[in-house]
Amino acid sequence: MTARQLCTFYLDDLFMGVDVSHVQEVVQTDHVTRVPLTDSTVAGIINLRGQIVAAVNLRECLQRAASTSTRLPLSLVVCLKGATVSLFVDRMGDVLDLDESGFLPTPEIVDRKVARLLNGAYKLPQDLLLVLDTERVLTHVKNLHSGVRGQAKSQ
Repeated sequence: MTARQLCTFYLDDLFMGVDVSHVQEVVQTDHVTRVPLTDSTVAGIINLRGQIVAAVNLRECLQRAASTSTRLPLSLVVCLKGATVSLFVDRMGDVLDLDESGFLPTPEIVDRKVARLLNGAYKLPQDLLLVLDTERVLTHVKNLHSGVRGQAKSQ
């Protein structure tokens, strides 16, 4: 049995997880500085003990409705290929140890807007855990940001 550890979180009604090896920390976001000429998937930047980190609005990436909550989002800080980025999530779940043999391709019934940023899923007794591909999220945000910068230069 090969085990995989996922750090789980919730975004609306979606139960999602990322590989725990990519997670640096989870912090409460108290201030976000907006950055001009960025796509709406970039919520802005946050100061993480002196390190400036891009904050990604997962709701926008997954084309979900804006949150109606008055609570500030949680920052799930992930490191990937030398880049540190904050993913805004609604609330945290647990770290789960899952058997790799239970990993499934992303179900076809999952909305395409969500599925394009997933690695797959785990069918759990009470829920479906969607595995977020952090590399695809970062690539998606970089591609959108490059397009916005290109539009700004041409104007």
